Amino acid sequence: MFASVFALAAIVSSVSAPGPRGDLSGTLVDAGPKAPVVLIVPGSGPTDRDGNNPLGVTAAPYRLLAEGLVTKGVSTVRIDKRGMFGSKAAIADANAVTIDEYAEDVQSWVQAIRERQAVPCVWVLGHSEGGVIALVAAQRAEHVCGIILVASPGRKIGDILREQFRANPANAPVLDDAMLAISKLEKGERVDISAMHPALQGLFAPAIQPFLINFMTKDPAKLAADVAKPVLIISGGRDLQITAADAEALAAAQPKAKVVTIPSMNHVLKDVVTDDRAANVGTYADPSVPVNAMLVEEIARFVTS
Repeated sequence: MFASVFALAAIVSSVSAPGPRGDLSGTLVDAGPKAPVVLIVPGSGPTDRDGNNPLGVTAAPYRLLAEGLVTKGVSTVRIDKRGMFGSKAAIADANAVTIDEYAEDVQSWVQAIRERQAVPCVWVLGHSEGGVIALVAAQRAEHVCGIILVASPGRKIGDILREQFRANPANAPVLDDAMLAISKLEKGERVDISAMHPALQGLFAPAIQPFLINFMTKDPAKLAADVAKPVLIISGGRDLQITAADAEALAAAQPKAKVVTIPSMNHVLKDVVTDDRAANVGTYADPSVPVNAMLVEEIARFVTS
């Protein structure tokens, strides 16, 4: 439904913002003069501007979200993180980064978008880990209209990781090692992964441990409590990674926020009509499935009202 209108309504172009060593790169979907602009901040790991990553996610949720929002008169800029994909030149080592530095990049994007689009402020949408980045950026960026937290953590990442590991019975053989690794990282200590299961070696790889240590210091609920701008919190009832407890924690910390729960939406913003986990995960690799229509409506209403 979105695609035919999108083709007629939108101007799509490459955009950039200053990064530490080179430019950050993104895609602007322009709904026209004076349209509100939403900056889409990606989730964890090597997730690109479309919401895909080489670890098996090809659902293109950010691209589809941008195509949906432009039909509602909302422009978007979706971005590659520093050191990755189109933003590869921005930093020599994509792993040598912190949440705070990602938030600095958000500030750079906000300024670049304001200048290009002649808007007074920019809405910042953070998906998953990107929600924490949006919360940190909102503490500092003068020209943020407000923030939109979609499938975003409301508790410290260490607590969420513990919950995720314990929720899957298949993790029983690696559970003790995982719990030990999380506890050490929370204390700011590095973890020796040499004797761990290969899956844990990837998750807690030495190259990303400094990032994890920094991430684990962030308390999304406390950050949300300090946001003075409008906040929209959207969670999905079939999200396998972020639970209702996270949206509840954010809402409790920021009682002025608008809170929307979409019962059928999963972590990659798609509708899932069954509780079957395999069917849910299957949407992670299917860009033909549109993003949830209510998600598009709620975001558009929030930034245009």
